[in-house]
Amino acid sequence: MEFDNNRPIYLQILDLFCARVLSDELKEEDRVPSVREFGAQIGVNPNTVMRSYEKLTDMGVIYNKRGIGYFVAAGAKGAIIADQKKHFLEDELPAVAQKAKLLGISISELMDCLSI
Repeated sequence: MEFDNNRPIYLQILDLFCARVLSDELKEEDRVPSVREFGAQIGVNPNTVMRSYEKLTDMGVIYNKRGIGYFVAAGAKGAIIADQKKHFLEDELPAVAQKAKLLGISISELMDCLSI
């Protein structure tokens, strides 16, 4: 895995994991690689992976079965979507709106761009 030097690695791992859940590569109750195993797979220190797993646990995306390992939580996809939607609406969209305003882009022009 290639990492972006401008963003913490643990957040990039979190994004990778979330993308795998959203794409159904990982499904509810699937076992997640151990911290050491995943760290070795992507060439990252296990402590960095652990930091990602802690954040994913806090988000309700994975959970730990003591002595067995980590698993994808029920409702993980919904938790990820809710978290990413909140981030987009609170952090990213205001910046886009500000840029559009500065460039004199109207709402109708934006809507035309969004008709995917």
